[in-house]
Amino acid sequence: MRTFATPLFLLALCHPASLHGAEVERIRLRSTEVVVEITPALGGRVLHVGRVDRPNLIRIGEPVVSQPMPAVSADADDIGYLGHDVWLGPQSGWWSDQHANPSRRAAKAVWPPDPYLAFAETRVVARSPERLVLEGVDSPVTGVRLLKSFAFDPADPSTVVVTATARNIRRRPVARDLWFNTRTSAATRVYVPVADAGDVRVDGAKDVLPAWRIDGGVFSFLPAPAEAAMRRGKVFLQPSAGWMAGFAQGQAFVIRFDHQPRAAIHPEHGQIELYLDHTRDVQAGLLEMEVHAPFRTLAAGEAMQARERWTVLAYDGPETQDAQLAFLCERLELCVAGQ
Repeated sequence: MRTFATPLFLLALCHPASLHGAEVERIRLRSTEVVVEITPALGGRVLHVGRVDRPNLIRIGEPVVSQPMPAVSADADDIGYLGHDVWLGPQSGWWSDQHANPSRRAAKAVWPPDPYLAFAETRVVARSPERLVLEGVDSPVTGVRLLKSFAFDPADPSTVVVTATARNIRRRPVARDLWFNTRTSAATRVYVPVADAGDVRVDGAKDVLPAWRIDGGVFSFLPAPAEAAMRRGKVFLQPSAGWMAGFAQGQAFVIRFDHQPRAAIHPEHGQIELYLDHTRDVQAGLLEMEVHAPFRTLAAGEAMQARERWTVLAYDGPETQDAQLAFLCERLELCVAGQ
């Protein structure tokens, strides 16, 4: 079974700054400190997150420009738009509980993601300079309708609250989890609080798997050796606290969420998942920062909700783990053992 969240599309990546001519509509939310851009197209996808005076932290793909109006059907394949979007877990169940595409059900397909969640135009429910609410379409594939909300925290202009609500549109129960997927550059230095190595599982081809370590209760990737032509793999983690952080382009990008016990997360997944894919050009590669909410069975008409808090801070300190973790501890009180 394929467990990677993303196909091999690195050739489709392009620099985010070149995509501002995209035909998809972009709705800009702005505080005094942070800018967020969301398109109601493509399932209501985030295309930009960053400090007002610094670069975009979100990795987006060339199809945002070349294929701004994809066909939405149960036969559609994946298109590498990237950005931030919301899936439903478990991945093994994407096509097993639907009748819209019988061949994918029979094949127990684990790819592509639900095209109705990924590609369909969403409806603007509410809009202001600091808040946007989008409603998606009813999906015959996963049997839900998504409602997405993006709003600045009134008490903290550096923080955006991202909320997803999934409602069961079927006349029978569905079993799902909400799955946030935020794409950034593979050059991002990512940290996750993890108690020990038993809370980490790695999947992928052995000769290209990324190396990692746990130091002082924090998981991080090790730099790729100079001779490595490629690193590709997915890491499933049970975090010891409800956050992860990435440092890139003079910014700290912190994603906070409700910490869950391992039993609440579908056994196929981790509450945090990191997918890393790059060649020697690490900056052009991909890192996916993913969070799973609890796995639930929804009765007909019932809804579930999950939330992330994105905080984006300027960071001009040393590019070392000690300095960056000390920054998180001082600024956000995200302290780990030994700090």
